[in-house]
Amino acid sequence: MRKITLSRRDVLKGTSALAAGAAFSTHVMAAAPPASAITPALVEAAQKEGKVIWYTSVDLPLAEKVAKAFEAKFPGIAVRVERTGAERVFQRIGQEYASNIHAVDVANSSDAAHFIVWKKEGLLLPYVPEDVAQFYPAEHKDPDGHFASFRVWVCIIAYNTNLVKAADAPKSFADLLDPKWMGKIVKAHPSYSGTIMTATYQMQRDLGWGYFEKLALQKIMQVQSSADPPKRLALGERSVMADGNEYNIFQIKEKDGSVEPVYATEGSPLIVGPTGMFKAAPNPNAAKLFCNYSFTPECQQLIVDVGGLRSMHPRTKEKAGRKPWKDIKTMKDDPVAVEKMSEEIKTRYSKIFRV
Repeated sequence: MRKITLSRRDVLKGTSALAAGAAFSTHVMAAAPPASAITPALVEAAQKEGKVIWYTSVDLPLAEKVAKAFEAKFPGIAVRVERTGAERVFQRIGQEYASNIHAVDVANSSDAAHFIVWKKEGLLLPYVPEDVAQFYPAEHKDPDGHFASFRVWVCIIAYNTNLVKAADAPKSFADLLDPKWMGKIVKAHPSYSGTIMTATYQMQRDLGWGYFEKLALQKIMQVQSSADPPKRLALGERSVMADGNEYNIFQIKEKDGSVEPVYATEGSPLIVGPTGMFKAAPNPNAAKLFCNYSFTPECQQLIVDVGGLRSMHPRTKEKAGRKPWKDIKTMKDDPVAVEKMSEEIKTRYSKIFRV
C-alpha cells in the first residue's frame, strides 16, 4: 500500500527556490512530455468513463460554473466538484493516499507548494495540455509538465467608498500605519488562509516584521479567510482592509458594491493556483480532457469574467474596469520559502497580533 511519507516541510527542505513571479521550480528533471490536444478519441474514452473528480479550492460558485460549462461542451461526462480550502484539499488527498484510496482525478490548490510535494512523491502524471505548451510563459508551468497556473491573483488593500474618499484612501502598506486608520482596518489571518500565509511571507521578507508590529498597534479587526475582509468592508464594518482577495473585491464592486481596490506602491503579494492530474486517477481520460479544457481560452475567460481571477493565457481579455495585469507591481512569490517558514510565520504573527 502506497503512503505519502513526507510532509510538505520534509519535501521542501533543500529544494531549490521557485521561479520568481510564478513559483514553479526550475531544476532539471525529466523533460516534459509532448503537448496533448483534445481529440475525438480522447473525448470518446472520457465519455466511456462518464465522470471526472475535481478537488479544488476555487470558490464554489465559480467551480460549479466551470463544471457546468465542461459538461455542456462534453455531454455524458459529469464533473464532481469536491470544493474545500486549499489546506484541507492537501490533507484529504494525503489521508486518502495513505489509506490506498485513489479518488481524485484533478486537483487545483491556492498553495503552489502542494504540487511540489505531490510531484516529489511521484503522485502527479506529467501531462501538458496543448494550450499550456503553446501559450503559457515558462514561469507559469512546471518544466517537467506536472502542473501549470490555472489561476493567478494578488492580495490587495481596498477601501469602502462610502466611508473613505478616494483622495484620502491609502496608497501603500506604509499608509496603513497612519493614526487616522486606527480601529478602521480589517485583516485576515495566515493560520487560516493560504493566500494570507503567502502574502504574509512576502510582506515580512520585503517590509520586515517591524511593519507588522506597527500595524498591530492600529487596533485591527482580525478575521480568518482572505474572503472575509472584502465582505466586512462591503458591510461597512471597517473602512479599509489591509489584505484580502482581489477577485472578491472585483465581485463585490461589479455588483454595485461600494468597494475600491488599491495596489500598494510597494507591490501586491502574488498568489498562484496550479492545476494538475494524478497518476492514479480513477478516470484518467476524463482527467486529461478536463485538464485540457481548464487551460483553454474558453475556460480561462470564464474564470476571469465570473471569478474575477487573472489568466496567464494571452488569448483571454481582461474585463473592463479592472486594472490591467501588466500595470500591477507584484511582490515575488516563493512557496518553498513559505513552507520553510510557515510555522514561524503563524507563531510570530499570532504573538504580534495577540490572536
